[in-house]
Amino acid sequence: MNKVFMSGNHAFAEAAIRAGCKCYFGYPITPQNELGEYMAEHLPAAGGVFVQSESETAAINMLIGASATGARAMTSSSSPGISLKQEGISFLAGFELPGVIINVMRGGPGLGNIAPAQGDYFQATRGGGHGDYRTPVFAPATVQEIVDLTHNAFDVADNYRTPVMILGDGMMGQMKEPVVLPEKVKAQKEKEWALKGRGNGPSRYMASLILDTLEMEKHNWKLVRKYKEIEKNETRYEEYCMDDAEIAAVAYGTTARIAKGAIKRLRKDGIRAGLIRPITLWPFPTAIIRETAKRVKKMVVFEMSTGQMVEDVNLAVLGEIPVQFHGRPGGVVPTPVEFSRIIYREYEMIKKKSS
Repeated sequence: MNKVFMSGNHAFAEAAIRAGCKCYFGYPITPQNELGEYMAEHLPAAGGVFVQSESETAAINMLIGASATGARAMTSSSSPGISLKQEGISFLAGFELPGVIINVMRGGPGLGNIAPAQGDYFQATRGGGHGDYRTPVFAPATVQEIVDLTHNAFDVADNYRTPVMILGDGMMGQMKEPVVLPEKVKAQKEKEWALKGRGNGPSRYMASLILDTLEMEKHNWKLVRKYKEIEKNETRYEEYCMDDAEIAAVAYGTTARIAKGAIKRLRKDGIRAGLIRPITLWPFPTAIIRETAKRVKKMVVFEMSTGQMVEDVNLAVLGEIPVQFHGRPGGVVPTPVEFSRIIYREYEMIKKKSS
């Protein structure tokens, strides 16, 4: 297999093109600008449409229009830009329209800075906008996984008629790694629900304004049933060195890479530590974490935030074992040495307690 040396931002874009993305709408914001630049150069050559919109709000509404016609469409931004897209994401969910949204996270709140961070977890996993809806959220940890998950995100979006979000961060967007690119999608099934204009078929329309309260309730429960199907079929995670682990780290994305480095160091010293890495942040891999809580003595959650995913870990564990948290917010990137010290300290406390 031929490998290509590629940055994360370029990998998002190339994977989308190979997945059959025909429309990209975006507005510049660091640290994801290379994604839009790549799309501007390569998407038209692949028969697609690139539009640099006048704002983030315009970009997400353009995506709604393109998706309604059946086109595979994508937008991207970074933290504050994603906040501006939230109303549109809620509309996508209400219309039951597919679309892929990339968030290359940066430090916040507010404008923050352009350093890598993970402070958008709540926004992404709780929907972020108004109303009762959920958004599938992928969290890649390597450039290869950026390629694979971006390519797959279009299938998930189409299969369930839902917006799908992919959470990267500034470090992941900029770093380069060798990747194997998938074959280009040659043809897509026609979407029978898509708006195609006047023709011989039946009249079609879309609306998320449902004034009848009982009809609106019915629509909400329909969405709930869909989200349950997504939970059943799309939950993903990775286990690393968990076969004999006594203490488990839980981390995602860039932070999980750092935690892996820490665990490799600790294993050399005989510390039985392992890692659970959520690949889908929603659906969250609650079942494996709950099961793991029955056979390890403690969990340590690492995040580049003040602590957001730790709440989902606590909900999964249900008080079965202690859950510790270590975070570095604001764009500070921790080191494997730092994480190994935290895990070692908690491991020693376990040993003292059991002796």
